[in-house]
Amino acid sequence: MSTTLLRTIQPNQFSLLGTSLLRRRRSNNFSVRSCGSQTTTTHEAKQSSPTRVAPKNHKSNKLDEILRDYEAVIGIETHVQLSTLTKAFCSCSNNYGSYPNTSICPVCIGLPGALPVLNSKVVEFGVRLGLALNCDLSLKSKFDRKQYFYPDLPKGYQISQFDIPIASGGYVDLDIPLEFGGGHRRFGITRVHMEEDAGKLLHSDTGDYSQVDLNRAGVPLLEIVSEPDMRSGIEAAEYACEMQRIARYLGVSNGNMQEGSLRCDVNISIRPIWQAEFGTKVEIKNLNAFSAISRAIDYEISRQALLYNQGKADQIVTETRLWEEGAQKTVTMRKKEGLADYRYFPEPDLPEVILTKEYVDSIRASLPELPEAKRRRYEAMGLGMQDVLFLANDVSVAEYFDAVIGKGAEVKLAANWIMSDIAAYLKNEKLSINDIKLTPHELAELIAAIKDGTISGKIGKEILFELLAKGGTVKGMIKAKDLVQITDPVEIEKMVIQVVSENPKQLEQYRSGKTKLQGYFAGQVMKMSKGKANPGLLNKILLEKLNAKD
Repeated sequence: MSTTLLRTIQPNQFSLLGTSLLRRRRSNNFSVRSCGSQTTTTHEAKQSSPTRVAPKNHKSNKLDEILRDYEAVIGIETHVQLSTLTKAFCSCSNNYGSYPNTSICPVCIGLPGALPVLNSKVVEFGVRLGLALNCDLSLKSKFDRKQYFYPDLPKGYQISQFDIPIASGGYVDLDIPLEFGGGHRRFGITRVHMEEDAGKLLHSDTGDYSQVDLNRAGVPLLEIVSEPDMRSGIEAAEYACEMQRIARYLGVSNGNMQEGSLRCDVNISIRPIWQAEFGTKVEIKNLNAFSAISRAIDYEISRQALLYNQGKADQIVTETRLWEEGAQKTVTMRKKEGLADYRYFPEPDLPEVILTKEYVDSIRASLPELPEAKRRRYEAMGLGMQDVLFLANDVSVAEYFDAVIGKGAEVKLAANWIMSDIAAYLKNEKLSINDIKLTPHELAELIAAIKDGTISGKIGKEILFELLAKGGTVKGMIKAKDLVQITDPVEIEKMVIQVVSENPKQLEQYRSGKTKLQGYFAGQVMKMSKGKANPGLLNKILLEKLNAKD
């Protein structure tokens, strides 16, 4: 029946129409959401093109009218793969990218008689994340067996936590980027629990068979379950971005979605705007990109709203669906299991996890400044929200910025250099800010040299890229290249007089009303001075000579 429905709907008619926030997106000078990678906080200098939205037509207008009658209710289960040296319950190496089935042992593949031993780092990371998400910690928690069959889970159950997770009842605060409507949001966190990962199926190119790689079996995970507080694809995607930021700030995971280090399952239902109770919940499984989260939710909102509108609400069933990137739609994967299907019971081979207050307090004291606190601190410095979101997005960029202003650089000037020229360089060279040779101290020196008039801004930009690529000191480069700005008015006046006298035709045209030729004269003086003439002084003297009666 769903196939019949979808044949009448073109996916691109509503793949971007599920939220009013998304419809308000507009072109900006730079993009803030770079969560997909630790190294891609970039400035797109006047090259970003407006978001392509499906052209308005009769069908999409009708869909907009339908969507106004419904509200989406969205929650996310985020699986964070931990950056421990070994797996959760054995000493096998926790290495991404190893040759298949080379990092396994009787414990992680579940051979009879093999006993698990808990990796203490998993507990530490669970406490760190629970505290960062403002949760209440369980000083006494336990592990459970979650029973289900799947080819990449050879022992037939997953060691997880059920009724007593390590952390619960928290929240996370975040700011929506201005390009998506702006605003501050708080989303509830239901629980954070520890568990192990399953293996991975490697499908053949033909699709005739699959092979099982068990290297990932037993890798430690923290699952973060949100409250159903999100109402749009944009909110959900930004929430997932914040989970990645927090994991990276804490150092508990690299958060790389392309490696499966952070995976999101979205639970979504819709209800008429006048209805208090939730609708039928549908899960969209294994979304591995933030843009996919937003688009999959927008599609699912539209799919469910159309079924409601056509009197086919009974066709919305509790199930697991997959997002097909090529077709830009969700498709049925399997009927959703309930809690009873998992047959949870306490894990008999592992003792309770008991935390002391002293242990928790020591971890609390070691927590770094988190993204939300950093954003508020930057805002208090007088930076605009675009600057704040950009700088706090990547922990390495934030640390670099803090180091620059720690060396005395003016806050706004430091932000501008990092967000413009440095970010453009990182993007073009495909580097992270940790890869550049320009130290925070030298960037502060460069900003100071321009501000006090030692060099011009133009020369500053010219030497910046050499400093980024090769390193060195600002003072050393200025001395070696003889870049000190000319600020002697007599010397500048001599050059102005020479340029004006050598260009009588242009002077006549200027005095006839073509005042834009001032730029031509200024350029000639700059060329003569090898870019070292002080621009302000140059323009002042130049105007005096150009406008002189004699």
